[in-house]
Amino acid sequence: MTTTTPGIQPRPGGQPRLAAGSWRLDPAQSHASFTAWFAGRPVRGRLPLTGGVLITEPIEDSTARLAARTNAVSTGSTVLDRLLTGPDFLDAGSFPEITFRSERLAWVPAGWRAAGRLQVKNAEHELACQLDLQVGDPQAGDGPRIIVTSSWVIDSRWVTSHWIPALSRRIVMTCSSSLEPDM
Repeated sequence: MTTTTPGIQPRPGGQPRLAAGSWRLDPAQSHASFTAWFAGRPVRGRLPLTGGVLITEPIEDSTARLAARTNAVSTGSTVLDRLLTGPDFLDAGSFPEITFRSERLAWVPAGWRAAGRLQVKNAEHELACQLDLQVGDPQAGDGPRIIVTSSWVIDSRWVTSHWIPALSRRIVMTCSSSLEPDM
């Protein structure tokens, strides 16, 4: 296998692949964004991400852990941010993080897939997501960087136990993770 960028290896079809080793998320460049529908209107927000990835051989045994601080929700509205971080929704005082831990990474003809467990408010939920990998620009003096974008849909009942008639059940999430070698 040839390496075109140190630490990043091509896969069939041109999709890049991380080289074996430890990678960390750059918290300044990584975030989760969400869209929930309330009363027929989209509500959008973001949470900063931290975490790491361990790529092994075989690739299927690789692991990832992502974490988002629940008190850092940002929707552009301080009133909505307070509501979402409060006890009726994320309950940031009792549950400071939402985490995802991968259990399986697989290459399929359509690209990379990850399956794992999402922990929200002390409850774990099985979750599968589609991954898209792109080679990013290295920062000055740094080594290779790769951007991993993952897409998933979560159930709004994982976030709130209250029945809110105007809140859709589906919350669409996209995570953008900037990975760099953990040296």
